[in-house]
Amino acid sequence: MAMGSLSDNDDDFNPEINTTPLVDVMLVLLIIFMITIPVMNHSVNIALPRAANQPELPKPDNISLSIDANGGMFWNKEKIEPAQLDARIAEAAKKEPQPELHLRAERTTPHEKVAQVMAAAQSAGLGKIGFITDPQAK
Repeated sequence: MAMGSLSDNDDDFNPEINTTPLVDVMLVLLIIFMITIPVMNHSVNIALPRAANQPELPKPDNISLSIDANGGMFWNKEKIEPAQLDARIAEAAKKEPQPELHLRAERTTPHEKVAQVMAAAQSAGLGKIGFITDPQAK
């Protein structure tokens, strides 16, 4: 017999991997996991917070009060006299919910005018005052 020669009585050697047993094992493992996972799923009881729905209150319109360099006042772009200011602020303070007063003044407006408007808002009971500025103004 020569080395390296195949004879007829030798078993046929197939170098390919037989994947059929591998697939069978994987299917069995899949079935085992499908059965055991729902059993292992332990739930934890948690007291979740309850959310209460509250109706959203209508937001009031903001009041824009502008003061020019001469002391002239503009209530939402409408010119008013200083005597009307107290009445308008008192009327706005009675609204529920109260509007916010946005105060805008020129750079050359005397501080006394701004202080008078702030004092009128405080005496009328208007609680929210915002100052509007222009950072680009020089």
